[in-house]
Amino acid sequence: MIPESICKILKETFQDAVSATVLEGSHPYALVTAESWPEVAEFLRDDPRMGFNLLRSISALDMLADDKLAAIYDMMAVPFAGAGSDLLTTTSEFAVRIEVDRRDPHIPSVASVWPTANWHEREAFDMMGIVFDGHPDLRRILCCEDWQGYPLRKDYVFPLEYHGIPGTTEYELNSPVR
Repeated sequence: MIPESICKILKETFQDAVSATVLEGSHPYALVTAESWPEVAEFLRDDPRMGFNLLRSISALDMLADDKLAAIYDMMAVPFAGAGSDLLTTTSEFAVRIEVDRRDPHIPSVASVWPTANWHEREAFDMMGIVFDGHPDLRRILCCEDWQGYPLRKDYVFPLEYHGIPGTTEYELNSPVR
């Protein structure tokens, strides 16, 4: 299914939950409200016209100038033997973008919709600080449990040391600066 058709169906089905659609460029997406995201996600997976049975990735985006964070969910509809539907015959791709306030970034988890979201949501939490409400095990996945802050945020200040280990960014740099 082409992105224009996906956006049209989403807008007709969910109305105000889809606040914008971006079709130009190589990465078309629908902007969906955080509150509606679990319902929209289930629809994208279960509706036979959609069939987005694979969540490929979740990318976190820091929109510092707008004081927002975003999660971009890249999905694929991949036909497989025994799908039970003649509607899904080719692979299609689409993305959904959820934007939230940077100071209190909460998005409902969709780990129950796509199990692979479990790891992707943990990474977005660890690196950007997005809290995925209802996640079955939301804890750091790349940084140590006692790490302070979110390393991929644009305003993150890298520590000069961690538990006595110097945090240099240049080889043989004796007096690192932030």
